[in-house]
Amino acid sequence: MPERQPAIYILASQRNGTLYIGVTSNLIQRLWQHRNDMVEGFTQRYGVHRLVHCELHASMDAAITREKQLKKWNRDWKIRLIEERNPEWVDLWGEVVGEDAPSERHGSPPSRG
Repeated sequence: MPERQPAIYILASQRNGTLYIGVTSNLIQRLWQHRNDMVEGFTQRYGVHRLVHCELHASMDAAITREKQLKKWNRDWKIRLIEERNPEWVDLWGEVVGEDAPSERHGSPPSRG
């Protein structure tokens, strides 16, 4: 995955738990920040660290438009979207960073080289 790639992502505290929708141009860095509680606010306060859905977009405008669309959706629609691609609510962090092992918090951001 390129370092700069517009994306939207959905984090969850657990299966069917608290959801958070975000947008970024650097998915790996932003997820690492959430996972290590470097981002004060909602995700830190409610322990929302599990990546359960993400979409890559061609432009930041497209990603922001999609984020706004998803934030307007009701909870059932969001859950359906997650479960279409990730029925077990598996943490997708390992897929994003190219790891085989189940994900855990990391001491430093993964290098992409």
